Amino acid sequence: MAKLSKARKAAAEKIDAEKQYLLADAVALVKEVNTAKFDASVDVHVRLGIDPRKADQALRGTVTLPHGTGKVKRVLAFVTPDKEQEALDAGADFVGLDDMVAKVSDGWTDFDVVVAMPQTMAKVGRLGRVLGPRGLMPNPKTGTVTMDVASAISDVKGGKIAFRVDKFGIVHSSIGRVGFSPEQLADNATELISTLVRMKPSSAKGVYMKSLVLASTMSPGIKVDPKPFL
Repeated sequence: MAKLSKARKAAAEKIDAEKQYLLADAVALVKEVNTAKFDASVDVHVRLGIDPRKADQALRGTVTLPHGTGKVKRVLAFVTPDKEQEALDAGADFVGLDDMVAKVSDGWTDFDVVVAMPQTMAKVGRLGRVLGPRGLMPNPKTGTVTMDVASAISDVKGGKIAFRVDKFGIVHSSIGRVGFSPEQLADNATELISTLVRMKPSSAKGVYMKSLVLASTMSPGIKVDPKPFL
């Protein structure tokens, strides 16, 4: 354990806690200070000047990261029997309706994204207590409740991710892995941040992007200057 804290200490010393880095410098630094022995996730944490309690400021949406997240997403598709083969052909890992509803109801959650056809939602809606707390409930706003399940599945497999602001006004999202090149991480981060800028609610007052922090699973946070994105 002492070894890890020593590594973390050495990593922290490479970061100027008072400085706001340019994104290009931050992504290079996050790779340098990562202490994990595995291909850790690289995450962006954006604190927004919004009030998530107001309906028009409770931001949620999707973004397609140019280089994906580096993680293979397991997709569960709730579809009618006539659409099962189509969903499988599009890359769904688990397909069905009544059998899958029963399985999830019993506590099975071995998947990352749920896609559903509108006509299945009466049954899928009953799974709120299992799917809701894990952020897995399909939603038309994120394109996961749709008649075109094949496209929705292809999008997820191709790097499309969903994000939502938490109750503190912060959006947390993975933008790749430590093994990505700095350019890939910068491209993905730019896509996410630019999407958040475009989604700024008209009713939001004052500073919109209050802070921007980049960190890997095992690294200290690195402050990023949000000004270039605004």
